[in-house]
Amino acid sequence: MDVTLLGPADVRQLADRLGIRPTKQLGQNFVHDPNTVRRIVRAADLAPGDLVLEVGPGLGSLTLALLEHGNPVCAVEIDPPLAAALPETVRQFAPEQAERLTVIAGDALRADLSGVKPTALVANLPYNVAVPVVLHLLATVPSLRRGLVMVQKEVADRLTAGPGSRVYGVPSVKLAWYATARQAGKVPAAVFWPVPNVESGLVGFEVHDGPGRVGSDRAPTFAVIDAAFAQRRKTLRAALAGWAGGAPEAERILRAAGVDPGLRGEQLTVDDFTRIASQRGPGNSPG
Repeated sequence: MDVTLLGPADVRQLADRLGIRPTKQLGQNFVHDPNTVRRIVRAADLAPGDLVLEVGPGLGSLTLALLEHGNPVCAVEIDPPLAAALPETVRQFAPEQAERLTVIAGDALRADLSGVKPTALVANLPYNVAVPVVLHLLATVPSLRRGLVMVQKEVADRLTAGPGSRVYGVPSVKLAWYATARQAGKVPAAVFWPVPNVESGLVGFEVHDGPGRVGSDRAPTFAVIDAAFAQRRKTLRAALAGWAGGAPEAERILRAAGVDPGLRGEQLTVDDFTRIASQRGPGNSPG
């Protein structure tokens, strides 16, 4: 397949031509190592028919590797000059694949993807918005079945943590609502320009089959998760008092759900939180 991946010189030349200077505000760190983007694509375990959603394609390093793999790409880019330049970059480095790229200029947290129906998310996500973007896309793009994202290693640890882990928290449980997540390797800082002062990690996920993670259960379950971790040092009886309308009512709900009121949020699974939410009567919604 006639695709040339971007090396360090290509990345610098593209940036210079576009007048691009990476900004911390947009979390821009561009990958310039062909082996790294190929490794990311392999780790994504894409099916031949997957339409890939890429958020934050930047100068196009990962975009080209996805096209090289044979998958069509819908790229969402918030930086207007980068969004405008990406089709030309693909025509230059992967001329035979240019028609398989769609670019949406805008914020992934607000973009309308209803007409695209991507089945896989593969992205080098800006560190400051990684968790909101992943959770938003899982909530609003029902066609997504799998994904692999590159994030700050600390975020990767949180997203994939299990109950009882020191870093298990709101991102861990909410991602578990939608999908089974796994760590898929580390990415050294040296493959980026500019070089970040943190290590990166890969997080892969497979969306759960069946109806158990969709519909009306999500909002009440997420409300319990938020309340439980807002005061994570407190027992659930105390932490959920405000949500339930008092500590005695919180204890009643917890016991009805089969959960010990003396536990803390970090000891519960996503199914535990779902059961707790289901035990609260409709008349007990907080004012």
